[in-house]
Amino acid sequence: MEESRTGPRILTIGHDVTMVPVKEPEELAPGDRVGLLVPGSRIYLDVVLSLLVRGIIPVPMDPHMTEAERRRILPGLDLTLIVDDPDLLEPLDFGWSPGDLPLGRPMHLTSGTTGTPKGVWSDVLSRHDAQELLSEEAELWGFNHADRHLLVGPVHHSAPLRFASYTLLAGGQVVGFDNSGRQPSFDPAFLTQQINDHHPTSLFGAPTHIQRLFRYWETHGQPDLSSFRLVAHAGAPCPESTKRRLIDACPPGSVWEFYGSTEGQFTTCSSKAWEQHPGTVGRARPGRKLRVDEQGQFWCATPEHARFTYFNDPEKTAAAWAENEFTVGDLGRIDADGFVYLDGRRDDLIISGGVNVYPTEVEQVLGQYPGVVEVAVFAQADDEWGQRVCVALVGEVNLNEIKAYARSNLTPAKRPKTWHLVNALPRTPSGKIQRQVLADGVPEIQQRH
Repeated sequence: MEESRTGPRILTIGHDVTMVPVKEPEELAPGDRVGLLVPGSRIYLDVVLSLLVRGIIPVPMDPHMTEAERRRILPGLDLTLIVDDPDLLEPLDFGWSPGDLPLGRPMHLTSGTTGTPKGVWSDVLSRHDAQELLSEEAELWGFNHADRHLLVGPVHHSAPLRFASYTLLAGGQVVGFDNSGRQPSFDPAFLTQQINDHHPTSLFGAPTHIQRLFRYWETHGQPDLSSFRLVAHAGAPCPESTKRRLIDACPPGSVWEFYGSTEGQFTTCSSKAWEQHPGTVGRARPGRKLRVDEQGQFWCATPEHARFTYFNDPEKTAAAWAENEFTVGDLGRIDADGFVYLDGRRDDLIISGGVNVYPTEVEQVLGQYPGVVEVAVFAQADDEWGQRVCVALVGEVNLNEIKAYARSNLTPAKRPKTWHLVNALPRTPSGKIQRQVLADGVPEIQQRH
């Protein structure tokens, strides 16, 4: 940030001429949005909570967001203040205490068919709705003052931040930071040491995290997991072998799965329910009702405190809601006992390592590269990441050069791991790209050698 000699503080986004006016920290008011573009840390959590209890809405974002992504995404969020330097967090730590009431939810970003990430906006909550939200999470997961939560996933993601925040609000502790108070990148050795040192009682992780921990433990030995009362996972399908291994390794009844999205939470599933109903992601969580429409698409009825809009996008909001029900386009079925089974995610969504990646967004970025005529991004199964981001390109491009371009313009999760140069993309008679044909294996006749 820089100080303007003639007016308020301003932030220049990258090298763009656009300047976003911002407030001083002490000028922030309920409903203001504070963008957090810094790595996770202890003070990051304190800032999130100190803002929320004042009705100021934090907007957690990937600190690896490229300058090109910042120029494209940030102006549409109408941010009041942007924190892009860890040293700027301290002035926003206004203080909070266990038992304080957050008056909102962080505005996390999700993507859509437009390819531009949107904010999931819940506005400032009334004290009644805020208390309902806090009570729902506390009762569902049993957060309490004796908890020691191990932070595994990036704190700017919705589920890791939610579990950590509610642990702190209940008077518990969060571990998983280095000696400087920062959250390191995922490291099985570091997390194993944290388990040995702190004997945590809870953690949340994506299946990718669980798999990587097990692989490390095969070589270096599994730590004592008996302190855990809750081991929750979500974000991507969990392989059956990993799930069974996790259940066997943890205390009885401690392993839980849930199904949800940035927009809202749908189900919870105990290990007992999963063993009795293999493949299920559980039943509707308290306060929710689920149904499947004629197209096999899930709709979720929510209480008032769980409603949302897509920030500054009334058309996208209207498409997601029908009275008190919303959908994110996921497909599946619900059996006679209410157990939910997912048949597939939205056909435009890739979940890689628990991170949502929308092909349209990646296609828009790669399509701007000189020489690219057509581009299609699709997913293929991956043992480590769940799904791997792949791309098929039509045009005259140098693969090494376009890969460097991707590194400069896309966050790591969005960068394709597999690249194909092809003569043409498979399409339906109406002209729609057939992503599934590509996912099944790029036809050899289309490969350019």
